[in-house]
Amino acid sequence: MNKGSITYINGPVVRGTHMEAFQMREMVYVGKRKLIAEVIGLEGSTGTVQVYEDTEGIGIQEEIVGLGAPLSLQLGPGLIGNILDGIGRPLKKINEVHADFIPEGAGLISLDMEKSWMVDLQVKSGDMVLSGQIFGLIEESSLIQHRIMVPHGVGGIVQFVAENGPYKPDEVLVRIADKKGAVHELKMVQTWPVRKPRPIQKRLKTIKPLITGQRVFDTFFPIAKGGTACIPGGFGTGKTMTQHQLAKWSDADLVIYIGCGERGNEMTSVLEEFPKLIDPKSGKAIMERTILIANTSNMPVAAREASIYTGITIAEYYRDMGYHVAVMADSTSRWAEALREISGRLEEMPAEEGYPAYLPYRLAEFYERAGYVETVQNGEGSITIIGAISPAGGDFSEPVTESTMRYINAFLALDRKLAYARHYPAVNWLSSYSGYLNVLEDWYGEHVGADFMQIRTDLMKLLQEESELLDIVQLVGEDVLPDSQRLVLEIARIVKTGILQQNAFHREDAFVPLLKQYAMIQVVWHLYVQAKRCIDNGIPFSETQNHELFDRVAKMKYTVPNDHLEALEALTTDIEAYYEKIMEKYRQVI
Repeated sequence: MNKGSITYINGPVVRGTHMEAFQMREMVYVGKRKLIAEVIGLEGSTGTVQVYEDTEGIGIQEEIVGLGAPLSLQLGPGLIGNILDGIGRPLKKINEVHADFIPEGAGLISLDMEKSWMVDLQVKSGDMVLSGQIFGLIEESSLIQHRIMVPHGVGGIVQFVAENGPYKPDEVLVRIADKKGAVHELKMVQTWPVRKPRPIQKRLKTIKPLITGQRVFDTFFPIAKGGTACIPGGFGTGKTMTQHQLAKWSDADLVIYIGCGERGNEMTSVLEEFPKLIDPKSGKAIMERTILIANTSNMPVAAREASIYTGITIAEYYRDMGYHVAVMADSTSRWAEALREISGRLEEMPAEEGYPAYLPYRLAEFYERAGYVETVQNGEGSITIIGAISPAGGDFSEPVTESTMRYINAFLALDRKLAYARHYPAVNWLSSYSGYLNVLEDWYGEHVGADFMQIRTDLMKLLQEESELLDIVQLVGEDVLPDSQRLVLEIARIVKTGILQQNAFHREDAFVPLLKQYAMIQVVWHLYVQAKRCIDNGIPFSETQNHELFDRVAKMKYTVPNDHLEALEALTTDIEAYYEKIMEKYRQVI
């Protein structure tokens, strides 16, 4: 066991001497209280470590003890429904022993090694097992079946298989002998370094959407399964609540929510709210498919920097089992601030706005771990990353936002004016974009409707035209516009209030199935086409605009239940009947 001696302390940054035998990224214990830390710099016999706990009280000449391995997570059953801190320690377990606060030197505790799990083993003596192969099954929750995998780099002939039954995580389930005759003991727990991506067979094309039940995303700015997205927005624009909605309603098999440097009260609302929520697909508690990582702004800054790696490593573990995982990182700006603080204490040369020059590299390193992949045993799984960004003053030209835009394909910009007008989600339809429209077009055409993307494009054109017309309206008023342009303004208003705006507290509107979303945009577009036909035939706008009919269309999100889409067909029929009546009246006058 390698040992060094502390010579310098600056917040979470500690330097020591006699550390020539240590390795980069090696985990160490610092001081008498054995604070958890990681080696981040070596120069001769001098080493620099970042400490994941509060360094108050440690002194010069105290020991730095190497553990011989990088910062790693114990991966196994018991993660689902759990709440972890930034380095993977279970907060519920710590709370049972130390109420209110996490004590310094609590150690790198992880899974509950005393809990027994009922194991159904899938191999027998004489079988050949390979790296990544599933050799046992555990019902980790009512929604997630934990598939115990052979650790990477291990494989051979099965020599011993335990009987099916209850076992603790550290008990031997299978023994195998490799080609060299070495014997390996397989347990339900494996360890993996958080900063090292887990291996895959190959990357696959992203051809399926992540269905969220939120119209502004599913219909207008879709996110692909295995894709990347960011949600930038100033203070009070609803970034956290938007991510909550995505975490609650997305059709991912598993959701990992990383509260990275957010305020404690926001994380408290997550911890109190999520256990009460019901999953819309299964009717079970949503915590049955959720893992929460809580690293609030008052927790050690170095642990905040590690939290996103903790989350993505857990995501890769379940992806390798064949699950589709959604990772919500809230927010990457707070993570970048932690990176900036540590960089400053290391006396590194600052780049733009004080952030380290390697900020883009670190962001790329994180987002590149998303993807739709073929696992090492030829299964399919995916990780979708959705990161929130908190640019100071809502300035999207700041370094974190600009660097993130290089590596994501869906940019979901939140607008302060919309938020203050109580328009939620406050996604600005003119500033946002999705790079997945083309790759998802075939899927939408096959599973939803052949004209889905065309209607979506046509409605976006109306919104863009409305934006240009509003500049004219502000100068000369709406009355001077031609009737066709006044119609554009009215239909755009319906799109904004009836489609883009969504009520998270309404029974029918909190989650909207994709088929209803399609039917809704069909109704709006049909209304526009019928009204435009009348105007093109010289019928005045005052007669074309039926306030009662327009309001019915705008309010259909509330009045039409999600499982009664025939009401939308009836509304379409009413629209046709009304405008046919006007056209008939016009023909008689002519």
